[in-house]
Amino acid sequence: MRTKTFFSLISVALAVVFSGCSKPKEWTVVSPDLQISFKLYEKESHLYYKVLLSDTVIIEESPVGIERKDAQFSSNLSFISVENQKTIDEKYTLITGKQLECNNNANELTVTFENDQKAKIELILRAYNDGIAFKYRFPETNSGNYEITKELTGFKIPSEGKAWIQPYDSITKYSPGYERNYTNGSSIGEASAEAEGWCFASLFETKNAWILLTEAGLDGTYCASRLAQNAEGGLYSVQYPGENEAMGLGSANPTSESLPWATPWRVIVVGEKLATIAETTLITDLSDPSEITDNGWIKPGLASWSWWADPDSPKNYKSMVAFIDFASEWGIPYFLVDANWNMMEGGGNIDQLIEYAAKKNVGIWLWYNSGGPHNTVTEAPRDLMFDANTRTAEFVKLHRMGVKGVKVDFFQSDKQHIIQQYIGILKDAADNQVMVNFHGCTLPRGWQRTWPNLVGMEAIVGEECYMFRETYPETAVWHNTIQPFTRNAVGSMDYTPFGLSDKKYPHLTTSANELALTIVFEAGVVHLVDFPHVYKAMPEYVQDFTKQLPTIWDETKLVDGYPGKEVVMARRSGEKWFMGGINGEQVEKEMNLSLDFLTEGKTYQVKIITDGADNKSFAGNELSVTKGDKLPVKMLPAGGFAARFE
Repeated sequence: MRTKTFFSLISVALAVVFSGCSKPKEWTVVSPDLQISFKLYEKESHLYYKVLLSDTVIIEESPVGIERKDAQFSSNLSFISVENQKTIDEKYTLITGKQLECNNNANELTVTFENDQKAKIELILRAYNDGIAFKYRFPETNSGNYEITKELTGFKIPSEGKAWIQPYDSITKYSPGYERNYTNGSSIGEASAEAEGWCFASLFETKNAWILLTEAGLDGTYCASRLAQNAEGGLYSVQYPGENEAMGLGSANPTSESLPWATPWRVIVVGEKLATIAETTLITDLSDPSEITDNGWIKPGLASWSWWADPDSPKNYKSMVAFIDFASEWGIPYFLVDANWNMMEGGGNIDQLIEYAAKKNVGIWLWYNSGGPHNTVTEAPRDLMFDANTRTAEFVKLHRMGVKGVKVDFFQSDKQHIIQQYIGILKDAADNQVMVNFHGCTLPRGWQRTWPNLVGMEAIVGEECYMFRETYPETAVWHNTIQPFTRNAVGSMDYTPFGLSDKKYPHLTTSANELALTIVFEAGVVHLVDFPHVYKAMPEYVQDFTKQLPTIWDETKLVDGYPGKEVVMARRSGEKWFMGGINGEQVEKEMNLSLDFLTEGKTYQVKIITDGADNKSFAGNELSVTKGDKLPVKMLPAGGFAARFE
C-alpha cells in the first residue's frame, strides 16, 4: 500500500477515537500488513461496509444489520462508542489441517450502537493479512426468550468476474449434506437453481482479487448459515436453514435464553493470488481454542475401508478380516467398519472383530447413524447419537471396547439443535478418547481447532458417487480441481480417495489422478477405499509410495492451479515434501512446476509417479532436484501425478 493511503487510514482511525462531541459516521480497521481495510459506515440511517485490497474496493457497498423478535438493529441506530483498536497475536497448534503451527494475527475494532429502545448491539470487526471477519454481539446481561428473525448481512461482489459456488441441497431423505456440484466459473449474481440458496464456502474471481465467503466460530449457540438464492447485482445475502430441514423439528431461526449472545463470524478471505485462498487458516484462527488438554490419544493416519469395495461387507465378519489383514500388512493403523455392523454374521461379531484387529495392531472405527427423529434413514446402528444420555453411555462403552473413532452420518440439517448435536458428539467422544469423522454433514466451521478429535468431515461430492450418480465420472474430472479452493480450503475433507476399480459408473480420471487425490485433498484420516488385491496388484513403487503417505501436514503450498482446469498442491510432513497434481480437462498437459517451496541448499531425491501409457497404468521416475529447479510433468487427459521429495 502506498504511504499516502496508509496515513489516510490512520487519520480516519484517529478521527473516530478523538472525534469529541461530533458523532462519527465511519469506522475503519486495517490489516497488520496495511494491505486490507474494512470500512463500516452510516448512510441514510442504515449501516454498510466495504472491503479494500490496497486502493481497490473488492467488496462493494454491502448492508449490515440484524433483527431480533423483540428488537430491531437494522436502521436508525445511534452510535455509542468505539473501543481503541486492539491487536490479536496468538500462536496455536493444530493436530490436523493444512498447517499445524498457526498464527492468529489481526487488528480488531468494536463499535457499539443502540436502537430507539436503548437496546445495544456491538459490531466486532477484524482485519487479517488474508481477509476480514465481523460478527454481531448483544452485550447486555439479561434472561429471556430471544430469537433472530432476520439478518441483513450481504456481500456485494463486483459483477466483472466468475463464481464457483455450490447450490444448497434440496431436502430429501438423504440431504441436505453439501453434496451438490459447484458451478464452474459461472456469472457473478446468478441465481441458485435451488430455492434453498447457495452454500458456503463460495469462491469468486474478480478483476483485482480472489474472494472466498464462509463463516467460522459456530459453537452451538447459533444455527449454521448459507447464502440466499437470489444475488441480484452480485449482492449475496445471509440466509438461515429451512423450516422443513430435520423433518421439521426445531427452530429454523437462532434462539437464546440469555444475553450476552453473538453470531458466528462472517468471513471474507481475500488475496491477489489464488494461493491465499488455498493456504488460509482464517477459519481456525477465528475459532475457539482447544477444549482438549490431553490430546496424545488423537492420532491421525491412513485407514482401510471395505464399504466402497463391497457395501455388504460390514455385515460379514470374514469379509472384514481380509481388510484388517491388509491394513496390518501395510502398516495402516485403522480399519473402518461401516453401516449395519450390528447385524454382523459370517463367523463373528463386532467384539470379536475388535479383538482380532487389536492382535493385528489395527484400531477399529465404527459407523453410526446420527438419528434420532431428524432423519428416516434406516442404516444402523441408529438412535444412539441423538439423546445426550444415551450417547454418553455409548461412548463410555466404546472406550471400554477400545474403539478408536466413530463415523457419524446423515445429519440432514443446519438448524441450531443439530449444530448442538455435533458439539455434543465431539465433547462426549473427547471425554472418552474417541476420534470423530462426520458424514452426510455440514461444512467445517473451525471445529477441528476447538475439538481436535474431529479429524475429518465429508460435505463433498465424494468417491462414493461412482456408485450412485451417472454424471459423476464426467463432472469429477473438473469438479475435483475446485475443492482445494472451496470446500477443502475451510477444513479437513473426507473424500475417500484412491478407488482404482470401476464401479457402476466407470472412472474417466486416470489411476495416477486417483493416487494424487491422497495429497491434493487433506483429511486427518484418509480412507483407502479399494480391495486389498487391487492395491497389491499395483507396481511395487506405487505400493511403497502409498504405504508412506502421511495424513499430518506441517505446511501446505499451492504450486499451480486454476479451479476447473488443474491443481498442484505441495504438502510437507517433517522434512519430506509430497506433491500431487490433477488435470481437470480432457486434454493432455505438460507443466514445468516451480520448486521454490523446497529448503535452500538441500538436494532432494524426488520419486514421481505419473500416468502410464493409458489411464489405468502408472509410470515411475526418480531424479535429483534443488530449490529453484523446475519439475517437468506430463499429465494425460483427466490425468495426474504424485511425488515424494526426501
